[in-house]
Amino acid sequence: MARDHVAVALLRNIWVATAVLLGAQGIVGQKVRVEEELEAYPTESVDLRCQFIDGGGRTKLTQVSWIWEPTDGQRDNIAVFHPMYGQSFPNLSFKDRVVFLHNSLENPSIRISNLKMSDAGRYTCEYATYPSGNEQGTTTLIMLAKPKNSANIVTVQAGSKSVVVAQCEAADGKPAATIKWLASVGGNHSTTTTNGPDGTVTVRSEYRLVPTPADNGREVTCLVDQRTQERPWVFPVKLSVEYPPSVSIEGYDNNWYVGRSDAMLLCLANANPAPISVIWTAVSGSLPETVMVEDNKLMVKKVDDAVNTTFICEVKNKQGTSRNQITTFVIEEKREFTPGPNTGAVIGGILGSLIFIAIIVGIIFLIRNCQDNREGPPKHKPPPPVRTGRSTEMLNKPSEPPMATEVAPLSPREVHCNPTGSEPVTVICRKLYLCS
Repeated sequence: MARDHVAVALLRNIWVATAVLLGAQGIVGQKVRVEEELEAYPTESVDLRCQFIDGGGRTKLTQVSWIWEPTDGQRDNIAVFHPMYGQSFPNLSFKDRVVFLHNSLENPSIRISNLKMSDAGRYTCEYATYPSGNEQGTTTLIMLAKPKNSANIVTVQAGSKSVVVAQCEAADGKPAATIKWLASVGGNHSTTTTNGPDGTVTVRSEYRLVPTPADNGREVTCLVDQRTQERPWVFPVKLSVEYPPSVSIEGYDNNWYVGRSDAMLLCLANANPAPISVIWTAVSGSLPETVMVEDNKLMVKKVDDAVNTTFICEVKNKQGTSRNQITTFVIEEKREFTPGPNTGAVIGGILGSLIFIAIIVGIIFLIRNCQDNREGPPKHKPPPPVRTGRSTEMLNKPSEPPMATEVAPLSPREVHCNPTGSEPVTVICRKLYLCS
């Protein structure tokens, strides 16, 4: 009996060791195949694929579960499949949104519909197997959200302080967007971010500058760059800077003669917003009877001494009131203006005169240069005398005037002479004559 108990125990140990060994070999061949990462958008659907690969075919699958681990929460089962007990969806937040694509343990892929930003996280496909135990693979679901982009201007008043003139926003995006500005005006911008409860991010940017009247109507452009966009979102806006009117008067030509009927003054105003009113008055208060006003025009029916006065134009808008004035003089007779020479013709005449003077100066310079060359000393030196005897003989020899005859003239002022003495001498003559 004792030997039988020993034999049974020995056989049991051998079976357990064999099962463990086979299980270990099965682990090497097993694999839960899933996708490592998926991206999806709210309100869309996503398929989470899972497949059990058993090369040896020695593993028994008993159950498969999908476990969700949110970004900032605890793990929880959202879907379970058992070949005998069927499907189960224990998490109420996924109720009616999760389904198994195949009623199979080998391929328990699921589909999640009507996605929410809060569905982001890790999804683990976990098998209960025999004899190796649990096997699993995890897919990370990244929820993306396209931002709602907008840009607008802020109407401001011209002043000396830096204020916000334009705003740009990329709302409820994931990941957070990047906002940049393109502008030809001097200024700077600041950016803030706000995290939403569902993981989205809202980015706001403000453009600031010290506004002047010249900045009104100028353009600044907002650029929003975000992962879900194929290209940056570009939106230009035109600045709105309000300022009081700047008034000028045009139309007076210094020729308001008695009896003229087409005289007119025009009141011009540069203002933002547009002028509310344009009022014409005279220094005396009321306008002459011969004057008629239409909008910003002051028209004179017939010029007489009554319009020999100062007219005032006053323009008003929301930012203030400005005025300008002009004094008109009435003359007895029409002044005839002789048209002046054409500006281009005048310039051409001046340039022609300068060129003519330059030519004359050049000719005078050349003439004087030629005269200096004719009257100056010779331009070459005579060759030195050739010594034929000893120096003492030359010193002791009595000096006699050279006797020479002209051989060949070198120039009108030079001749080459042969002396009658013992040594040749070159003589330069100022005038054309025979040397003796």
